[in-house]
Amino acid sequence: MTALLLAVPALANAARAPDPGRAAVVQAISDCRKQADDAARLTCYDRAADAFEQAQNKGDVVIVDREQVRQVNRQTFGFNLPSISLFSRGAKEAQVNNLEVELASARPEADGKWLLTTSEGAVWRQIDTTPLTDTPKPGTKMIIRRALLSSFFCKVGHEAAIRCARQN
Repeated sequence: MTALLLAVPALANAARAPDPGRAAVVQAISDCRKQADDAARLTCYDRAADAFEQAQNKGDVVIVDREQVRQVNRQTFGFNLPSISLFSRGAKEAQVNNLEVELASARPEADGKWLLTTSEGAVWRQIDTTPLTDTPKPGTKMIIRRALLSSFFCKVGHEAAIRCARQN
């Protein structure tokens, strides 16, 4: 009987365990809803909101909306990043498999392979030996498409697609 009585508080604490994917200052706001007394709940919300605002001002907590997540996914397209679950809460975003960008500059490297810079500042380097018939011009549309084994195809204007890798 004593073991059962000792287990009950442990189960109650387990039920209140914070969500590991949620910041403590955010969890504190949610926890205030459990206050039955209106005055205690308001005091709890005021304290939690103040702590949340301070954490946000210090940069300890950062809030992003779905559009900002899309922008980050676009900016990091082509990088081999580890899976980061903080951007995968809520509705699942479809994986970006291709991207249409504008070419800012293009230049051949000493080995004859092209270095392509987009208007967004991403740099892509040709990794195959497929020749381009014309020098790519700034403003030309470039389509970057995901290929096999973490590689990509870059199609500049009407040229044949070349295999490429993201440099920055």
